[in-house]
Amino acid sequence: MRDISMILKSVWKSLFVFSAISVIAVSTANAQDAKEGRTLFKAKCSSCHALDAKLVGPALTGVSDRHSEEFLLKWIPNSQGLVASGNPEAVKLFNENGKVPMTSFPELDETKVKDILAYIKEGEPKPAGDPSVVSSAAAKDQGTSGLSIAGIVAIVVLAIVILVILGRASKLLERLILQKQGIEIEEDVPLKIGVRKMFKNKKFVMFFILCLIICLGSFGWMGMWNTGVHTGYQPVQPIKFSHELHAGINQIDCQYCHNGAFKSKNATIPSLNVCMNCHKAVQARDKYEGEISPEIKKIYNALGYDPETQKYDESKAKPMEWVRVHNLPDFAYFNHSQHVVVAEDAIRKAKGLQPTEPVCFACHGPVNTMEEIYQYSPLTMKWCINCHKETDISGQKNNAFYAKVIEAHEKIKKGEKITPALLGGLECGKCHY
Repeated sequence: MRDISMILKSVWKSLFVFSAISVIAVSTANAQDAKEGRTLFKAKCSSCHALDAKLVGPALTGVSDRHSEEFLLKWIPNSQGLVASGNPEAVKLFNENGKVPMTSFPELDETKVKDILAYIKEGEPKPAGDPSVVSSAAAKDQGTSGLSIAGIVAIVVLAIVILVILGRASKLLERLILQKQGIEIEEDVPLKIGVRKMFKNKKFVMFFILCLIICLGSFGWMGMWNTGVHTGYQPVQPIKFSHELHAGINQIDCQYCHNGAFKSKNATIPSLNVCMNCHKAVQARDKYEGEISPEIKKIYNALGYDPETQKYDESKAKPMEWVRVHNLPDFAYFNHSQHVVVAEDAIRKAKGLQPTEPVCFACHGPVNTMEEIYQYSPLTMKWCINCHKETDISGQKNNAFYAKVIEAHEKIKKGEKITPALLGGLECGKCHY
């Protein structure tokens, strides 16, 4: 038992560090590929491709099953070069897609292409609040966590077994040497390990308590770190409004409904009168056997509108109680207009948005693909600070805000008077929340 304790004392630190690093490295590598691939896909591929729908190019789900990785590593960075070389698979694929040339991406190396393929294989992350996907997402998360824990437990158990075997082998060799020297040895009492006996061993108790502290501390740290972070939050709304239908399929501009985003602090939630601009005529009767859509009926009921007489009854009108999705703390000030007007070009460049994509996607994600809206970004202080660190605003000289700053500096150099009004001090949002 003394030999086992000495061996355990000498190697337990190295074994624990090795186990932790192995688990973290494996889990990080698996998660990072798809995450980086998603960013690259949105920046490079999303203008022509979707995962589950045909756009300019074909849907990409299952592309790794249809083509070998070796072919895709050559095709994605330089498809036309592969076609020009006479590659049979490339020529066939080019012809099948109407001979529409695919943009070349020489900047995509093998690692980046593999990241994109990992994202395509894994698919778009599902919002946590959607009942139809919560169970599968939770199962996936639990599976990953369970695998990590099982790996750590397996390594620890294997280490203990190896140490016990080494200890027994060491004692056996010691006995053989003593026997050759003619020294009589008493037979060992069979090894009996009980829970009570184990907890009388001070070294074992210390090791057990240390492991317990590390586990509880890790879970506590993760719990506190994620407190107040509501990524994926998707409340049930009084009307099942589909952003995918309106902003995606019908291509309705974000500003048509959220007209405050470009001129005020708040993006504003549109009144039902804005909905009536279309839905006074659009009633989706063809999908409901000649009846008005149940969701459109909710708009009519809230406004006291009778579609037969086309008249409003104010006595029947009642407000629509939408549930806020994006909530910032009361002490956090955010101005939509300052970001989407003043810093639009810089944000587009930093987030890799396409010219056809609204700048809103930078924070709210691809809302044109969301059946129901959910919180896409964490909206934490760290997330905002990282964006402010990475976004390059040096090229924003033609912007009114930065023009005022430059003008103020020039006045300072000349010793002229500088007032808060010159720097936007008369804007309502400076004082009023």
